[in-house]
Amino acid sequence: MAGAQPVVKIESAGKVHDSSQRTAPHVTIRGLTKRFSDATIYDNFDFDIPRGKLTSVFGPNGCGKSTLINMIAGLFPVDAGEILFDGQPLNRIKFGYVFQNYREAMFPWLRAFDNIAYPLKVVGVPKAVRNARVEKIVANLNVKIDLGLYPYQMSGGQQQLVSIMRALVVDPEILFLDEPFSALDYEMTLFMREQMQRIFVETATTTVLVSHDLEEAVYLSDRILLLSRHPARAVEFVHYDAPRPRTDKTLSEADFISTKAHCLEIFQREVRKG
Repeated sequence: MAGAQPVVKIESAGKVHDSSQRTAPHVTIRGLTKRFSDATIYDNFDFDIPRGKLTSVFGPNGCGKSTLINMIAGLFPVDAGEILFDGQPLNRIKFGYVFQNYREAMFPWLRAFDNIAYPLKVVGVPKAVRNARVEKIVANLNVKIDLGLYPYQMSGGQQQLVSIMRALVVDPEILFLDEPFSALDYEMTLFMREQMQRIFVETATTTVLVSHDLEEAVYLSDRILLLSRHPARAVEFVHYDAPRPRTDKTLSEADFISTKAHCLEIFQREVRKG
């Protein structure tokens, strides 16, 4: 639906998080079950999302990658199971979500600047503070677009950039990215990968990325969750601990090549099972 409200949850007043003092998983998933019509997408699925890591979700088409983060983020109801953040329900934390379909996620009657600021307005942040927060995220990303434009006046890539900034402006504890660069041209994709890496290094925000691009999934991530066909199971949780920032040179390093090859082998094996 055009103009759908962006997803953002703000923690209750006075609640303090000290991630440096905790080593438990950020998100704990137990017994997750989800069915659509006659298809069982998840059946008693268990998984832990580690704190302060960028985790990508990769698997065969239709295996339930986007469904998984939509359930974690509370956008899809679960049929059974439990999802907890630090042992608490979702409404106790704040998070950001970047949708793949940017056109449905933006408010067409608001200029770009106000689209970015909208989550802050919803929770009552004063206008002066909202404006300062928006200006800060724009400066940090070094984005050169006219924020006075309406969505219909912007390219698809520019609209997605606005969506990404809107998700980041709330300083989320956890960030969900559903194919966030799919609307961008290659040059802008490379730029945004670089910027997202820099933000991740600076903030260590727990991040979950859905990607259909294996090279991108490995390149950006600390962990790669490889899913089977549905009912989806965690085939393997691959670690990739290359130092950041990662650059074009990373793509030719032995560790990257071997990690990507290993993930590809598992992916192809799961595809053949179908």
